Amino acid sequence: MPGIRDRVAVVGMGCTRFGELFNMSDQDLMVESCYAALEDAKMNLKEIKAAWVGIQGAETGYSGCKLARALKTDYIPITRVENYCATGIEAFRNASYAVAAGIYDIALACGVEKLKDTGAAGVTQMGGEGQFGSWVWAPVIAPARFALAATRYFHTYGLSPQEGKRMLAMVAVKNHHNGSLNPRAHFQREITIDQAVNAPMIAWPLGLFDCCGVSDGSAAAIITTPEIAKRIRDDYLLVKGFGICADGGTFGVIPSDYDFVHIEAIVRSGKMAYEEAGIKNPRKEIDIAEVHDCFTITEAIICEDLRFTERGKYKQDIDAGNFNIEGEVAVNSDGGLKCFGHPVGATGLRMLFESWLQLRGQAGARQIKNARIGIAQNYGGIPGGGISGMAIVGARD
Repeated sequence: MPGIRDRVAVVGMGCTRFGELFNMSDQDLMVESCYAALEDAKMNLKEIKAAWVGIQGAETGYSGCKLARALKTDYIPITRVENYCATGIEAFRNASYAVAAGIYDIALACGVEKLKDTGAAGVTQMGGEGQFGSWVWAPVIAPARFALAATRYFHTYGLSPQEGKRMLAMVAVKNHHNGSLNPRAHFQREITIDQAVNAPMIAWPLGLFDCCGVSDGSAAAIITTPEIAKRIRDDYLLVKGFGICADGGTFGVIPSDYDFVHIEAIVRSGKMAYEEAGIKNPRKEIDIAEVHDCFTITEAIICEDLRFTERGKYKQDIDAGNFNIEGEVAVNSDGGLKCFGHPVGATGLRMLFESWLQLRGQAGARQIKNARIGIAQNYGGIPGGGISGMAIVGARD
């Protein structure tokens, strides 16, 4: 069966600054990102034939009308999608499939989230009992669950607590360095190894700098056919592949035989996307990898699951600088979730925005040389059960 490879092009993208944007509503953010994408493509709103908007929050009114009201569209079809942390990639995937199927010539994908205005204090988890809305207290919160993965990783691969903590600190230092070069990042300040290692503890061994922040933001993409793209610009990107997996286990209950050092949904989604894109050796063929570093340990596990390094060898590679901007695979070159936070519906499209800049040579101080292939990968859930979404884009040959 034919896949989507090279059947869809991206001709414009926009991304807001991420952060504590109390002065902006979610509709303000959608307007900013979508009109930035339109301006980038030198198009007007009336050329958009359909749109998909990714919003994780489930409050009343979060339907396609949210985007329609913000942009004042003229009764075009707009669909709201949600798929945990893969929500932004899901909006992009749906719009891409609609164009590839020949249903629409030009489509818009937008992701947005306002997390700073939820009214919740402390650490929360999405989901739970309906009467409490979408943000409720959870008996075992995300840092604690991923802390289990970190301690098991240390044990499985023979790292002492000190060695393991230093490995995690290097992830944070790398990503904060990259974020310091990015004017759209929430956090734009470098940190040191000592600061990361000695930061206040959240859930051992995960300290403050091992956990991503909470932010507001939005990003958007305009998708069309390659034939139309050629008339719009020379430096469009081509969609190479998608992979999305929903774990079939019992969500929220960790299986008794789970090893905690891999996430099967990520392995499977990566395999799907690589096969569709024709990628045989990810480490050699992928230049930019925006992966879901909700916690520093998650980046390490994802890099092994997506075959950027061998099992248990992430520490060797990050020590060697192989995942730095100038390394073999630039992992989270824009600063990642560590520096952008994680406004859930926006994150996947924000990741794709980094490839949009890098593959067209517009990433400024963090520009990667000769970048041709980029990925965006999100994981939503807990170690052992959840959703993984992945998109691969490439520069025009």
